[in-house]
Amino acid sequence: MPEPMDVNGDSWQSSVIDSELPVLVDFWAEWCGPCKMIAPAVHDLALEYEGKLNVAKLDVDNDPDIAARYGIRSIPALIFFKNGQPVDQIIGAQPKPALKRKIEAVLES
Repeated sequence: MPEPMDVNGDSWQSSVIDSELPVLVDFWAEWCGPCKMIAPAVHDLALEYEGKLNVAKLDVDNDPDIAARYGIRSIPALIFFKNGQPVDQIIGAQPKPALKRKIEAVLES
């Protein structure tokens, strides 16, 4: 998967919960400035970790139920899923090196 995939309520189960690879889900919204700031880094990471990690984006305005299910109160929020379960998260805009460190830790766990 070369770019982050857009997920929604219809594709959540198959794309995130049932994924064989770990999944990084970027919870975002069109109006969110910090979300737009980290979007290029999230895109780069999807390319860099292709085959090791799937990267997905979920628009919280379009799917508020999923955001609420995982306690998303501020965005951007990035949640790492392994075997269908959330295992780690990053809240707020972080620089790419910080995101990479977190990804490496999740992949090694």
